[in-house]
Formats: sequence, structure tokens, C-alpha cells
Amino acid sequence: MKNRKEEKSGQSRRDFIKNAALASSIFIVPRHVLGGVGFTAPSDQLNLAAIGAGGKGISDIKNASVNGRERVVALCDVDFSGSAKQSIENFPNAKRYADYREMLDKEKDIDGVTISTPDHVHGPAAKYAMERGKHVYVQKPLTHNIREARLLTEMARDQKVVTQMGNQGASNPLLGMVQKWVDSGKLGKISKVQIWTNRPVWPQGFAFPQPNPSQRPDALNWDLWLGPAPEIPYTPNLHPFNWRGWWDYGTGALGDVGCHLIDIPFRTLGLHYPTAAECSVGTVFTRMWTPDYHPEGCPASSYITINFNTTEKSQSPIEMTWSDGGIRPSRPAAIPPDHDMGGANSANGVLIIGEHGVISTNINDSSPLMPKLYMNDGSTDFGPEKEDGDEPEYGHQRKWVDACKAGFRSKEHQELTSSFDYAGPMTETVLMGNLAIRSYMLRRENPQGQMEFFGRRKLLWDGDNMRITNLEEANQFVGREYRPGFEV
Repeated sequence: MKNRKEEKSGQSRRDFIKNAALASSIFIVPRHVLGGVGFTAPSDQLNLAAIGAGGKGISDIKNASVNGRERVVALCDVDFSGSAKQSIENFPNAKRYADYREMLDKEKDIDGVTISTPDHVHGPAAKYAMERGKHVYVQKPLTHNIREARLLTEMARDQKVVTQMGNQGASNPLLGMVQKWVDSGKLGKISKVQIWTNRPVWPQGFAFPQPNPSQRPDALNWDLWLGPAPEIPYTPNLHPFNWRGWWDYGTGALGDVGCHLIDIPFRTLGLHYPTAAECSVGTVFTRMWTPDYHPEGCPASSYITINFNTTEKSQSPIEMTWSDGGIRPSRPAAIPPDHDMGGANSANGVLIIGEHGVISTNINDSSPLMPKLYMNDGSTDFGPEKEDGDEPEYGHQRKWVDACKAGFRSKEHQELTSSFDYAGPMTETVLMGNLAIRSYMLRRENPQGQMEFFGRRKLLWDGDNMRITNLEEANQFVGREYRPGFEV
């Protein structure tokens, strides 16, 4: 690794001044006397930058600034004509860049960056920043593929930078209620988890849109938007949102909400790398009795089973099922027929199922956790109908900033709910579902001249070595190829 910096936040401007004051006999006037209540000295401020200033990036960098407590010095976006204009209004003095590489090379005083780009840029941008000793806050999913997640996890430790993934529900204090129920043993032996979502809520499951260079917006830097993906002419209906359903850029329904939902059982049951995955996908019939086949994109719906070994908190192997496209699991008998499962209208949710009862809960961008415990004997325990506290996104970004100031080995860093030591393996599990989907779509010509799907099997996973052991062709989806200049 190049440009290694030993615990950058621990040797910041703030610590330099503090240590210099301790070494001196000069009396230092307290800054609250000089600047008033709530004043933060410039030497105590972090210099922050945003890579991806529109969309989710608006709230990520704003929340990281902690109401102006920290200094936002630069904004990077490939198109400042859209929603990124809001970040310009929030931080009018920040310098603007289209290329994060140029920004990070020129702005030497940046301490940390928020990365809120399409999924395919997360890994390259985070790697580039960490190589330069920057702390990083990366939106979910942490990366576009499993190999990137493993690399960033290891790199964060090597570079000694403070990290956080943007699954803000992990900082919701009500998650502790779910953990308490699991740890109490009330459910008995837990062997099954069911997760579902109404995603996709964007176009998905059909042929890739046709390029049309004449429609490229003047303000969009298309080449930088493509980043590590193959070079193609400008294609409408990808930027700024509909990229999610195409493998070169997005990670589908799993990447959108999986890091919120899968986080709950992964965390509370103490899960680690999966041992196997198997899936089936919905098909769209566009010609007479012939399913449409689009391996370049995510399917309209999928059903995935992921297996885990026993852990300290789960004394039996765990079978986790995931369904998207609005397909919900069957209702356990312990949940009354007129109760929502998971979140509002049962649109998204998690069921943790044990011998003696079930936990029903949910977390995503629009619905609170609202944990509910249903026991088979009819007794229940519910979380509050309304959450306490008014800190944006449970302080998820602010806690990262506080940890950046405290340093890599600090208690604040250890207490982050989604530092890469946790978020990396959890993201690998989320992306394991996509590996199963893409393997399911593999096909080849058999000796009879017919096309056959040969990847439709249970995939056995060696997590330590990041390999499918019973289908070599599936390992092409563990990583990806990169355009020069954007390698991970």
C-alpha cells in the first residue's frame, strides 16, 4: 500500500495544538471564552469532502458537517446541474470537482470523505481515498462486488483510517431491543430467518436501453460517471437513478435495501461468511412461451437461500431466505392475521424464527425499526410506536466524524456500528445473493445444440478464500474487470 499514514486523525491539527499547549507554560484562554458557547476552533474542525454530492450525498455530507461544526472544503460530482445543486447551496465555499482523483490529489488537507455515488464507484473511490490516508464514509452497499469488500476491509486496517458504511439503521438504538430478545434465549433454538422487500421500485428485468449520445446532458461528465465500467456511448435512463438494475453499475434490490434488512439478523445472530447460496428468479415472457433473457441486468424478482454455520449466538445452522419483487414469506402462526409483518403494509421486513416464537422487524429509509416479539404461547413484547430523538439518521454520520477525531484505536471507532470490520463481511453476504443470481443465469450450448442453464445449483462457498468450490464459472462474479485508471 502506498502513502501509508499512521493514525492521521490522532496526529491532527487539533492534537498538535493540544500537545503544544501541554508542553508550554503559557496560559491558554479557553476557547469558549473567546468564541462563545458552541464555538468550535478551526484547529478542531475536520476538513471534509463529498464524492457524490447529489441524491443521498446531500444528507450524508450535511449530516457529517454536524450543523457546521466541521468544515466542508470540497464537493465532487459528475453533474452539478441536478440534485447536487442542494449541496452547493449548503456549502457555497466548497471547491467543486468532477473527478474525485483530481480532488484528492489537489486538496491535501482533506481529512475524510463521504462517498455517495452509484455502487460501481464505491470501491475505486474508497480505495483511492484510503491510499491517501483519508477516513471514509461509504454508502451502502459498501462495494459493487465481494472482492472489493474484502480488499477495503483489509485496507482500512492497514491504513489505520476510520470507516463507516451508510446503513444508518445500524445506529438505531431500538436494534438493541432485538439483540436483547435474541440473547435472552426466549426464542429457543433459532434456525430460520426470512427477509423480503418491495424493491425494485425502478425499471428492471428487461433489455439494456439503447445508447443515444445526442441526448447526453451538457452538464454530465459521462466518462467519469462510467468510472470503472466498460466504455459505452451515452445511454439514457441510467443516470441519475435507474442504473441500479444493471450489473455494470448497480447491485439490484439486494444492494439497495439488503444492507439495511440483512444487517439485523447478521448483527444480532453474530453471523459470518455464508457456506452456500441457491436462488431462483422470476421470468418475463415477451414472446410466445419464451422467457426473456437479459444477463446484463437484474431480474424483476428473485428468491434466494443463504446458509450459515452455527455461531456463539445461534447454536444451530441458520437458513436465511431473501425475496424481492414484492414476494413475501408465509405468515408464522404466532403473528395475528391482521398485524403487519415487518414494516408498514408488510412491504419490507425481517422475521427471526425460533422454536418458541418470532421477532418481526424492519429498517429502511422510510420505515422505523418497530421491533415486535410474538411468542407461541400468545405473549408479546413490542417496541415503541414512535422513536425518541431527533438527531438525523440516528447520528450515524456524526458518530463517524467523532471517531475520526478520536483516532483509529479509539473507543469511538470501536463503537461504530458499521466500520468496515463489520460492514465488509456483512456486505459480502448481501452480494453473495447477487453472485447466486448471476450464476443462475449462466447458459451454454449443449451437445444437442440447445441452450442450457448450467448454474442452477446450490453454490458452495469458501468464504476465507472467496471461492465457489463446485462451479468454477461462478467465480467470475466474485470480482470484476476495471477500466484503466479506476482499478481496485
